[in-house]
Amino acid sequence: MTEFLTCISNTVSEAFASAGYDASYGRVSLSNRPDLCEFQCNGALAAAKAYHKAPIAIAEEVAARLAESGVFEKAEAVRPGFLNFTVSPAFAADYLAQMAADGRLGAPTVTQNGPTIVDFGGANAAKPLHVGHLRSAVIGESVKRLSRFMGVETIGDVHLGDWGLQMGLIIEELRDRKPDLPYFDASFTGEYPAEAPFTISELEEIYPAASAKSKTDEAFLARAHEATRKLQEGDPACRAIWHHIMRVSKTDLKKNYDSLNVTFDLWKGESDAQPYIPDMLADLASRGISHESQGAMVVDVQEESDTKEVPPCIVQKSDGAALYATSDLATILEREKLYAPARYIYVVDKRQEMHFTQVFRTARKAGYVKPETRLDFLGFGTMNGKDGKPFKTRQGGVMRLENLIAEITDAVREKTAENATEGAEANASVIALAALKYGDLQNAASKDYVFDVDRFSSFEGNTGPYLLYTIVRIKSILRKYAEQGGVVNPEALLPASTAAEKSLQLLTARFPETVKSAYDELAVHKLCGYVYDLANAFNSFYHETRILAEPDETLRAGRLALITLVCRVCETVIDILGFEAPEKM
Repeated sequence: MTEFLTCISNTVSEAFASAGYDASYGRVSLSNRPDLCEFQCNGALAAAKAYHKAPIAIAEEVAARLAESGVFEKAEAVRPGFLNFTVSPAFAADYLAQMAADGRLGAPTVTQNGPTIVDFGGANAAKPLHVGHLRSAVIGESVKRLSRFMGVETIGDVHLGDWGLQMGLIIEELRDRKPDLPYFDASFTGEYPAEAPFTISELEEIYPAASAKSKTDEAFLARAHEATRKLQEGDPACRAIWHHIMRVSKTDLKKNYDSLNVTFDLWKGESDAQPYIPDMLADLASRGISHESQGAMVVDVQEESDTKEVPPCIVQKSDGAALYATSDLATILEREKLYAPARYIYVVDKRQEMHFTQVFRTARKAGYVKPETRLDFLGFGTMNGKDGKPFKTRQGGVMRLENLIAEITDAVREKTAENATEGAEANASVIALAALKYGDLQNAASKDYVFDVDRFSSFEGNTGPYLLYTIVRIKSILRKYAEQGGVVNPEALLPASTAAEKSLQLLTARFPETVKSAYDELAVHKLCGYVYDLANAFNSFYHETRILAEPDETLRAGRLALITLVCRVCETVIDILGFEAPEKM
């Protein structure tokens, strides 16, 4: 179904055309003076220049043609040439009835020739998730859900960092700690153990110890480089340890991602792209796309339209080693072969923008993606503490993500302790997740923001718990009505009879255009702003209007139909954002 604002614009455009003017002047927007009108059109001001006519005269002609349209309760021409509109309550109610009858709430779908791959930026194997991984997970999950909601086949890939020097460091640190393991016996010929020679706790201690050692022990660092080389060349012992590292790491990572309600369709990593690298490097060189520069192989990606320097993309170092760009290009080749995506969305720290500019341009220059394939970089800012610096523990270290979740869960538990009901503990986790995710997602992805546990866990203001409380309030009304034997009739929805009801209806009607705009711009924060406004509008309506206590059965049925639709919209939005509402709070 057509978005609400588009319906209004189409009506005004037809009026412009009917009056003899180009229909394009009929674009309507939300009023920037809600005290005067609900919507406005400034097209007469622009038309005046093209038609050499006073803008107020044009506006008056258009307004006269809209008098009987049925869309507007009032269409008014105002000097010097504005058109101010108040929508007909009957038109708004009819639109909402169509939304209520639609399983998608009137939201449009997107047609795309192939799937979208959402690359979540990649946690590192053998390392615990920390607060720096939060934004990629939370934003990536919501973008994936939004894309699917719009009808696009969408594949989420965790894309682990699993093939670099950290693997060699772990292997050699393990050698020093447990030299009697069969992996370090050159004469061993049997099957390597199926059980990992370390737990996740041990593994998470081994890597930082090895990393610290490599900074002061050159011989150890050289051994680690050699172990990395042997791993990448297929040494059986190194590969066996690597498989153990990956199994133990993935189990722990899945547990942590599950606690964020974040899932992946693919658990691929840099290692999966390695088989594609030799042929890719040979191809780039043979076609003259890459060339030698100071011993390295590079691809020039500077374009005439660039206003700043874009350095060449280095695809192979002078010592023959691959880089992140090499792996990312090879990953594109793998994805093209396996999935033929129509779109890629990389959810990565915004400081990586130049890297992905180089990779995207190289992929296009080499013809590894079709000209029409979309390559989107969704760069996110930093989550900071109250001091404005990257979020740390009280001791100054990097906080583990599970500890951050525990901290905000404790804050929610404390705030709900006085009114705790059955299921309060489970509710605390649900509310904490909403607090955490909404606190992040309400900010434009590229913006840095301050993580404030007290503010995010508050049940007042622009927070996740406030949204959940609003949804639970609606559910409570509907549950009481059902307990009284009532059945909501979606078709009973009525034209608004009060200002608060009209405001709630108009905001509800904006869902289809808001979700489409959020998708088009990869701007999930627009959904946050929308659902917060909708919650505010509902609470104003709730405080000013009798619902269950309304004696007029027709009015009561209409209001119950309206809040049922509002609840559906709110729950749809928070599902896209990646959290849910409990039944009671």
